[in-house]
Amino acid sequence: MAEQRRAPENHPDSPAAPAPEEVTEEVAEAWADLVATARRTVADRLVVGTSGNVSVRVGDLVLVTPTGVPYDRLTPADATGVDLAGRQVLGTLRPTSELPLHLAVYRATDARAIVHTHAVHATAVSTLVTELPPIHYMTAALGGPVRVAPYATYGTEELAAHALTALTDRTACLLQNHGTLAHAPTLAQAYDRTAHLEYLCHLWLTATTHPTLTPTLLTPTQLTEATQTLTTYGQHP
Repeated sequence: MAEQRRAPENHPDSPAAPAPEEVTEEVAEAWADLVATARRTVADRLVVGTSGNVSVRVGDLVLVTPTGVPYDRLTPADATGVDLAGRQVLGTLRPTSELPLHLAVYRATDARAIVHTHAVHATAVSTLVTELPPIHYMTAALGGPVRVAPYATYGTEELAAHALTALTDRTACLLQNHGTLAHAPTLAQAYDRTAHLEYLCHLWLTATTHPTLTPTLLTPTQLTEATQTLTTYGQHP
């Protein structure tokens, strides 16, 4: 059973803690969306148990899944949040162990939501190549061929630094021998990008199983054309 680990109390001699964050209607709604997204990663088999993590930014508050707590047990009272310096300002459950990874992305990009998973096909690809070959035009939806960030221990600043490099001009990356990371303006978009990345990895692995044939890949020109076409895809006001 996963342990519900609580944040430590401040020591009398430690620096003053930031004022507790107020749970506004906006924060409550964002937390509900975060929990729903986290549960979806389990339902869609992108993670197992409490692996992976989800976050969403509301102003300077970053709501994150707490470490070691099954997502189906999370309630509105479990809302967990930190400021951009990583200081806990909301809740008593300890934030995800991958907090450095999430905060690094928020500080360096305009991301407002992040989904990190241990999706099987994507993780498998991360052990085979340094960049996912452009096997499908949806590669363009992630900014181009998805890079693989070199391996580093989870929860470290080293992993966060590798991920930022891999995310340059991209909205998703693979983490070597680890999983996926995708960011977006909304949780729905971050999840959608995660699902597309897992699909692309599954597709590439399937295509490369043929004993004699080699998959055709898209050229840079074809990817550029796809990028331009995707800007008009879907419904627009």
